[in-house]
Amino acid sequence: MRNPLNKYPAILLILKTYGLILSIFFIFRLILFFTEIDRVNFNETSFSTIVQSFIMGVRFDTVITGYIMLLPALVLIITSFFKAQASIIKQTIFFWTFILFTICFIISGADIPYFNHFYSRFSIGAFAWFDNPEFILAMILQEPKYFLIAIPFSIVVIAFYKFLKKIFNINLSSSPQPKMIFRILVSLIFIVILLVSIRGRIQRKSPIRIGTAYFSDNSFLNKLGLNPVFTLMRSYLDAQNKDNQTVKLIDDETAIQNVQQYLGITNTEFNSPIARKVLADTIPENKQNVVLIIMESMSAGKMSRHGNPNNLTPFLDSLSHQSHYFENIYTSGKHTFNGIFSTLFSFPALYNQHPMKQLKQYNGLSSSLLKHGYSTTYFTTHDSQFDNVEGFLRDNDFQNIISQANYPASEVKSTLGVPDDYMFRFSIDELNKLSKQDKPFFATFMTTSDHGPYYIPDYFTPKSTDVKQQIVEYADWSLQKFITLSKQTEWFDNTLFVFVADHGSPLNAKYDIALNYHHSPLIFYSPNTLKNKTFSKIGGQIDIYPTIMGMLNLPFTNNTLGIDLVKNTRPYIIINDDDKFGVLDTSHLLIVKKEEQPKLYNYQKNELTNSLEQNKSKATEMEIYGNSNLQVFQWMLLNNKTFTDKNN
Repeated sequence: MRNPLNKYPAILLILKTYGLILSIFFIFRLILFFTEIDRVNFNETSFSTIVQSFIMGVRFDTVITGYIMLLPALVLIITSFFKAQASIIKQTIFFWTFILFTICFIISGADIPYFNHFYSRFSIGAFAWFDNPEFILAMILQEPKYFLIAIPFSIVVIAFYKFLKKIFNINLSSSPQPKMIFRILVSLIFIVILLVSIRGRIQRKSPIRIGTAYFSDNSFLNKLGLNPVFTLMRSYLDAQNKDNQTVKLIDDETAIQNVQQYLGITNTEFNSPIARKVLADTIPENKQNVVLIIMESMSAGKMSRHGNPNNLTPFLDSLSHQSHYFENIYTSGKHTFNGIFSTLFSFPALYNQHPMKQLKQYNGLSSSLLKHGYSTTYFTTHDSQFDNVEGFLRDNDFQNIISQANYPASEVKSTLGVPDDYMFRFSIDELNKLSKQDKPFFATFMTTSDHGPYYIPDYFTPKSTDVKQQIVEYADWSLQKFITLSKQTEWFDNTLFVFVADHGSPLNAKYDIALNYHHSPLIFYSPNTLKNKTFSKIGGQIDIYPTIMGMLNLPFTNNTLGIDLVKNTRPYIIINDDDKFGVLDTSHLLIVKKEEQPKLYNYQKNELTNSLEQNKSKATEMEIYGNSNLQVFQWMLLNNKTFTDKNN
């Protein structure tokens, strides 16, 4: 049977080139798989998971192939409309394709020994050796396995040239040809498909990201699905992004010494200068489950307890009087990714840096609880790839990610996925299953309803007329629904519930940093173990992880800037506003902006006058505190000290 694509020779040429290139990328991935096969653990990993990893690899390979082939495809398709074949153009495209993909294959070849050594796909970090090329070159020449990689690479490049040459022998002006209208229509459809393949995903919220590859519990198979050209370019672009530029606020050594003093660290046995062992009296036999709910935009200013006159959060207000309630808690930043990161991993926000865009391991709540035998699950209402959340969390010991892909399509109501109450209702069965695994569970929820586009289900009737108030009522009602359903389960009595906002809402902005955007409720609710108690000490999201571990009475390594708010007291907390940061205690706010004189306000008295001159000593102390903590976090990022254990 005659191939119908023969009528469209330019498209046939592009498709054959695609097939050849994807086959070669597959070969390199297969080589990497066999060099690291010991990491697969066939006793616990299904064959379908391995296959899915390779399928994921095809998706990333297609993205890279699409970017490089887009221009040649457009030129070839346009050329095919002319009977006179443009041989010079065709020859130019041949060398474009051969040279650029040969470079890709060089990267793919270099990626294999790089991964074998660093357990990470190729990135700009590989070029750090330029400072000492003689040493690295000698090391390569002295390592026989690198020559074993060079042999198949040479064979692949030679074969690539020969097969590509054969493909480009296709005559673009072959006849007979379909009618012009069909040629145009087919060409347009093909170009659209090509553009979709470059994006890597059809979901509107986010294109393909590194985190997309993190689909399983097997770290190696997650990484295997990545394309090293993709990771190299992504790391380069992230490094060039001014939002990710490093900060230099104070000398590193001085900052470390200051933070050690703030945290009471006199010596450390770890490779991180702030890591310290936190011991427990007696590890409980019946460990409590932990349910952590990060509430979208739930500023403390929306609660009656904090002066809101509209009775928008009757459930949260009531719950705060049945729990350990911390009334002076602040979020690290004003973005959801700040809230997720700081709550789970206890580090502050650093200006515009996005901590979850690059995969890096931390000593966090998930890792510590996993070591104590907990299962770890994250629930969200929408696409888990947004902000690279799924990939980052899976790389940091979250075993299960429940997101929009897990819910019935009929329940997805907006870009933000399903409504909050549906996520909570859906989660009950999931938590019931986890509770039957003879191990405690740790579940984190990220709500989203209190964020535009607002969606209020027909079955909820708000009292307010303003939609922004209605959605707060609905969010509060959804939380109540979850607790009501939880009370009907077997695991409720042995569960610690924690409620905190990802960030607040700028209900008012008296200062250059809107405090309502950061002031968050913090509720620890466990009727059988915690009595009603209010804490007035200053604290932040970064303190939640150590405080939970303290309430569970579990030992852990605290390699963070957070403290146990029940047992310890901090002098200040840091809040970030992208281009500036604030330092607070229970009465004063210091605003520190780049290349500007800091400003100090007594926010407790609602004073709008800068009192820096009258309180220079206090302002200096607060600025040093903020600079030191932020600089230490930056230093830890640059020096890979965010993760440590007892053996390091």
